[in-house]
Amino acid sequence: MEFEPRYLDYKKKVNESFGRQGFMELIDAKLKSIQPRYCEIEVPYSSRLTQQHGYFYAGVIGTVADNTAGYAAFSLMEEKASILTVEFKLNLIAPSDGEYLIGKAKVLKNGRTITVCRSDIYVIKDGVEKLCAASQSTLIRLKDRSDSLV
Repeated sequence: MEFEPRYLDYKKKVNESFGRQGFMELIDAKLKSIQPRYCEIEVPYSSRLTQQHGYFYAGVIGTVADNTAGYAAFSLMEEKASILTVEFKLNLIAPSDGEYLIGKAKVLKNGRTITVCRSDIYVIKDGVEKLCAASQSTLIRLKDRSDSLV
């Protein structure tokens, strides 16, 4: 099957990789869900993450879109593999004013080397989830490559 993980302990692999991302810690991002071909990341509101109107900064939204796509794809890869983003397009759809950003990504096509993902980014305000951005990403699998510096 196209969307079966190549490594059964993919959750551990993804969690360890996520834990090594200093920027995710800086923005207080949390890995909320990881399943084969799916990832969800949440970022709480902070005035330090906003632009001049008080909305979540587009760079934070793009980061969440990129990371959710990356980990959705990474969930399907071998133990001894790493991943890099080749390109992604981000459409900002609505102002991102709310208490949380939630990124949800799924793999659309999982090839031998290239994977294509879609990420939808939502803002939660007063308990209502609203789509604020959508992204499509192309990622490359680096076979037999460590996912860490050590």
